[in-house]
Amino acid sequence: MSTEPNYGIDVLAFGPHPDDVEIFCGGVMITMADLGYRTGIVDLTRGELGSRGDAPGRRQEAEAAAHVLGLALRENLGLPDGFIDPSPRSPHLPVVVAALRRHRPELVLVPWIEERHPDHVAASQLLTRALFLAHLEKYEQAESAPPFAPRQALFYELRHRMTPSFIVDTSKAWERKVRAIACHESQVARRDAAAATLVSSPLALPALEARDGYRGSEIGVRYGEALRATQSVGIVDPLAHLRANPFPNAYAFPGLR
Repeated sequence: MSTEPNYGIDVLAFGPHPDDVEIFCGGVMITMADLGYRTGIVDLTRGELGSRGDAPGRRQEAEAAAHVLGLALRENLGLPDGFIDPSPRSPHLPVVVAALRRHRPELVLVPWIEERHPDHVAASQLLTRALFLAHLEKYEQAESAPPFAPRQALFYELRHRMTPSFIVDTSKAWERKVRAIACHESQVARRDAAAATLVSSPLALPALEARDGYRGSEIGVRYGEALRATQSVGIVDPLAHLRANPFPNAYAFPGLR
């Protein structure tokens, strides 16, 4: 009798706001969909506090971006924008645990813990706690779904550089990633320069391209996105792994930390 967990969706990425996954790990999501995996995004908030746009408009933008990303599902948990609560007794915890138990992802992607936006930091903390609670049989505050733990949870890089466990080659996904980001027109379109936000700045897309280009150069490809494991990643056959990932020589040599 097989003891393999009853997984649902293959890859599920959580984003604090409706455009965050596209910006920070959209290349990974496109690449995984291209490989034939069922992918999805759960947005924690509707982004209603954004300087531009409104919740209904941002929902439509997210749906358009989902099509470009090749997602099998996208949902929004409706947590309050600007007030994500990661505390132990947070009312947001059972909502996130329920989502994990409902979708049963084999691989979960969560935002890295360091970031300028308080919601991004809070989302990382909330998701880390929810991932632990989701597999506890005695945690009964969520919907009546059985306990569940993914095969692996990985952090994706935001604006603060993190030390990656590995880098995914996203070279073939870059143009579609840009298209998915552009779907969030209310947030990224350039209008009055005096009222520019961080993501609508003329430097936003070039900075993102530079980041993905640098990560790609670390493994000898055009573009890449960094992921960090929450625990050591085991490899059964190192040589088979290297044969299946025949990257050329790296062009950037970051210091070991």
